[in-house]
Amino acid sequence: MSCGNHHDTPCSEVLDRVYTYLDGELDRDRIAEIRKHLDECGPCLEEYGLEEAVKRLVAKHCGCDPVPQDLRSKVLTRIEQVRAEMAD
Repeated sequence: MSCGNHHDTPCSEVLDRVYTYLDGELDRDRIAEIRKHLDECGPCLEEYGLEEAVKRLVAKHCGCDPVPQDLRSKVLTRIEQVRAEMAD
C-alpha cells in the first residue's frame, strides 16, 4: 500500500512494522518515525486503526495465553505474502 505521497518512512515499511509498533517492541527512534508517518498519511492511519482493533479483539478473547514463537513467525510471514500478492 502506498498513498502516493513522499514520506521519510515509506508506507510499506510502516505497515510492515504495525504489529511491532503496537506491541511496543520498537526503539524510541522507530516509534517516532512511525507516529510521524501515521500523522501525515491517512491511508496508513486507517490501516493502523484496523490492525489495532483486530489486536484488541484478539487480546480480549485470547487472554494471556502465550503465543509460540514459531506460530508468530508463520503468521508474520503469511501477512507479508498476502501484502506482496496485493501489491502485484
